[in-house]
Amino acid sequence: MHDLKRIRESPEAFDAMLRSRGREPASARVLELDRLRRAAQTAFQELQARRNTLSRRIGAARAAGEDIAELMAESAELASAIAREEAEEKRLADELQALLATLPNWFDEPVPPGASAEDNVVRRAWGEPRRFGWTPLQHFELGERLGLMDFEAAAKLSGARFVVLRGALARLERAIAQFMIDLQTDGHGYTEVSPPLLVREEALFGTGQLPKFREEQFVTTDGRWLIPTAEVPLTNLVRERILAESDLPIRFAALTPCFRAEAGSAGRDVRGMLRQHQFLKVELVSVTTPEQSEAEHERMTRCAETVLQQLGLAYRVVELCSSDLGFSAARTFDLEVWLPGQGAWREISSCSNCRDFQARRMDARYRPTDGKGTRYVHTLNGSGLAVGRTLIAVMETYQRADGGIDIPEALRPYMGGLSAIIPV
Repeated sequence: MHDLKRIRESPEAFDAMLRSRGREPASARVLELDRLRRAAQTAFQELQARRNTLSRRIGAARAAGEDIAELMAESAELASAIAREEAEEKRLADELQALLATLPNWFDEPVPPGASAEDNVVRRAWGEPRRFGWTPLQHFELGERLGLMDFEAAAKLSGARFVVLRGALARLERAIAQFMIDLQTDGHGYTEVSPPLLVREEALFGTGQLPKFREEQFVTTDGRWLIPTAEVPLTNLVRERILAESDLPIRFAALTPCFRAEAGSAGRDVRGMLRQHQFLKVELVSVTTPEQSEAEHERMTRCAETVLQQLGLAYRVVELCSSDLGFSAARTFDLEVWLPGQGAWREISSCSNCRDFQARRMDARYRPTDGKGTRYVHTLNGSGLAVGRTLIAVMETYQRADGGIDIPEALRPYMGGLSAIIPV
């Protein structure tokens, strides 16, 4: 949610930000609703003051034995006027909040301007894409030839954008997930959390998935929502709380299934596991003071990079331009892994600093050590990593000429010492 004071002070900058994100200017409507709301609030307060004065006059007249019929009639008229102004103030406040809820976060000054993903900027790279003496296969070709990846069976069970993994590939997926969560908790100090996979609508509002991305979510018949990412329950753990500054930063990690409707993605990544309705992901969430959040953003990104480095997967760090940023993000670094079968870089993690945008929606604050009032926390989130896409990268990078897959050294302890998946 937005700080109205900042919009009042810099309406032109607010509109410029929205334009750079590909949105229409909104400051005029925001400020008009704000003006009308405050006017209704002032009128309501003035009417209340008049009623209080009139109540004292009525009390004095009654004590003196005077006729109070005219005063009582005036009091009734004031009560009706107060009710009207109170209702109008609430209507305008609700309309203003509904508008603000649809407007994306301000982005940080270092974010590169841009009209599309083509304007994203590569900040650094690690590793060299593997060269092959043959044409490398894509992951679904490898998996189907091994008889361990079955999209047809999944379609019979659930429809498109699902997969059934069997045998060594199912174990490899589990090994990757276990390796990741162990690294982020034991190696990087995140506290592991096992959160609910179903959340209330308020939780999705708090992190910014609602109301804008309603069509991309799955909702149950009783009004609970399947999480699109563990960012939602992890970040909402500090919802409506006042933390002590000494408790910050807080770092959470969770390995969970995630569920996305993938609305609007028809025709994209139809083959394989790149775009699924259900997938595993290790999510990282940090809650910090404003002064800590920039350094925490870099730290979180490095924690995600470490996974790729230990798996020996070539990747690059890309900063998203203004129009490619997520709704709640003030700044985002994507990790893109090289997929030899596709011959392309594909996103495998997205690490974002949301500043106080989500905290305002959740009313999450902290009390500074000097004890003077409260401030909104800053929240950050990132994938550490998407398990399915990491499986794809491992399969395509470590494929063998015979159609088998070598197991990276870091994963072998989780595979019972298995060094390769061999075609039968």
